[in-house]
Amino acid sequence: MNALTVSEQAIRLFAGIGVALLVASVIGYVLKVGVAQGERHGVIDNLNARIKSWWVIVSVVGVAFLLGRHGMTLLFVFVSFMALREFTASSSSRRDSVLLLVSFLVVLPGQYLLVSLGWFSWYSTFVPVCAFVLMPLLAQAVGRTHPFSEGMTTIQWGLVICVFCLSHVPAILMLDIAGYEGRNMLLIVFLLVVVQSSDVLQYVWGKICGRRKVAPTISPSKTWEGLIGGVASATALGAALYWITPFGPLQAALMALAANTMGVLGGFAMSAIKRSRGIKDWGNLIEGHGGMLDRLDSMVFAAPVFFHLTRAGWS
Repeated sequence: MNALTVSEQAIRLFAGIGVALLVASVIGYVLKVGVAQGERHGVIDNLNARIKSWWVIVSVVGVAFLLGRHGMTLLFVFVSFMALREFTASSSSRRDSVLLLVSFLVVLPGQYLLVSLGWFSWYSTFVPVCAFVLMPLLAQAVGRTHPFSEGMTTIQWGLVICVFCLSHVPAILMLDIAGYEGRNMLLIVFLLVVVQSSDVLQYVWGKICGRRKVAPTISPSKTWEGLIGGVASATALGAALYWITPFGPLQAALMALAANTMGVLGGFAMSAIKRSRGIKDWGNLIEGHGGMLDRLDSMVFAAPVFFHLTRAGWS
């Protein structure tokens, strides 16, 4: 077991993140003054907006960390609520009002209640089985028949993506890992840092040396150079952060690689859904990042895969 206490590890980690953000803020200011001459500049302005948003995100996660298990769970209740709101806003109609009420007031809090109780067999099946079957039955009961499939698909998959998948982040707190007792909060921070840093580093590498588009019809700004550079850099960061996890350096790198790979796939999947709906962003909640789903699209696939790999290998 690492000799450092959880508090000492957390202080070191958040101090390191704070220093990195401070350096990024200074670089952004220098670029704005020296390169853009204080004028509007698409890339630099976007970078500075992202840095400002990251200060907010890190601060919120830090407060949730201090509040402990219940604070982190409540944070993701809010995250899922906002994400589900964005996902259903552009496709649902008034005829779906009863289904939406049940989704927001019953299924969402029910899923997180089961997570907080640690009832794995229930929270792993509640949304993809119980709610998935319940919604069509409820729709028929309230007379929602036409058009049936479009609204039903939106609500069902909204629950899977925004509630079920994202609830696997606080579910990490329920894992019983030998020799790692009381430190699971740090594992959540590890997951958030490596996956979210992968997004940022893909953007940076793409702007520096991006040439070849990966999927121009789905995500026009993504390049192979940015994707490979971002994932590789974030994987190296994950290996460097092994000391806050139950993993060894190589294991931490492999877990970070798995999470980052799923993050890329999740990002493409969510971008494809946006393109099919004819929208650029899910919302405008976070400056420089769009909506909640725009910021967390990479967590949708990464969180459940990371959770189950950790559970299978270490819990």
